[in-house]
Amino acid sequence: MMKKSIQIAGAFIGVIVGAGFASGQEILQFFTSFGWMGMIGAVVATFLFAFLGMNLTQLGSRLQTDSHKDVIYHICGKYLGMAVDFIITFFLFGVAVVMLAGSGSIFEEQFGIPSMAGNIIMAVLAILTVCLNVQKVISIISLVTPFLLLMVITIGGYALSTMGIDFEEVQKLAESQTPAASNWFMGALLYVSYNIAAGAAMLAVMGGTTKDEKQAGLGGILGGVGLGVLILLINVGMLVKMDVVGGSDMPILALANEISPVFGLLMFVVLLGMIYNTAVGMLYAFTARVVKRENPKFNLFVVLFGAAAFGASFVGFITLVGTVYPLMGYLGFTLIAAIVFAWFARKRQAGRVNIGIYTEQ
Repeated sequence: MMKKSIQIAGAFIGVIVGAGFASGQEILQFFTSFGWMGMIGAVVATFLFAFLGMNLTQLGSRLQTDSHKDVIYHICGKYLGMAVDFIITFFLFGVAVVMLAGSGSIFEEQFGIPSMAGNIIMAVLAILTVCLNVQKVISIISLVTPFLLLMVITIGGYALSTMGIDFEEVQKLAESQTPAASNWFMGALLYVSYNIAAGAAMLAVMGGTTKDEKQAGLGGILGGVGLGVLILLINVGMLVKMDVVGGSDMPILALANEISPVFGLLMFVVLLGMIYNTAVGMLYAFTARVVKRENPKFNLFVVLFGAAAFGASFVGFITLVGTVYPLMGYLGFTLIAAIVFAWFARKRQAGRVNIGIYTEQ
């Protein structure tokens, strides 16, 4: 039982940990820029990820779904379902765009290559993978998750042990960054909200791979806790090294390179794997929602959507993270509210059933 839950948890983390997360840029804008209060924000985010992940995977398991559509209509009803379905489908494309922009930034930061080269490489790789339907590649990439965890722990430890500034200075430097929300609590909520909006499709499908609801739910909880640990570690590492990471497109890469060039190169490979994983997942989910996989024109649409995402990626990585994600977050609140409402409704129904059984006896 545990093996399947751990698989779901690993895939959950793999889907959410895209370019902005693993690079540190999202964490910087949604948590670190609030200084020490961002740590409390990270704890709030952990709880929410675990709760929402559990609900979405359990629903996917109960409905035995292979698309987010069933789960969304089940939670939200017909009319709201249509709106949320549209929002999620739009986000899938938006996140694919952010991934392509992120790969450009990574190549530029690590090797000084113009970002356009990175954008092109990632766009071609993502299009080819989705066209070839190489599911094995995606499962190989999800193996990157443990390596990322290991490297983030190393970076966090290194940052704390070589901290060169005092706590007050940390707070000052953190507050000089541009946050993506008005306060730390809103930052945590928005962060969870847009990630769940982007990840809901895959979470529901992953839940659908097992008939055991408890197994699926445990996978969602473990994945949420894993994400929380990663957020906390990256946040601490960047907070105490604010003098190094401020202003960097890829703060985590900046820290990794400070440890050693070899470690920086390893981090570059892991980040690229994460970005590739998310870009492929999003491009596939978006195309599959618009055109059925069995359609002979599916690959043509993959190429068209991939090219459109490539064109849109030139807006720039930091700008995209600061605009696309908060917007997704506000719209994602609808989805979260619907999930919480459905959870309460189910609990009430279960209570009624129990009372019914009790009175009959």
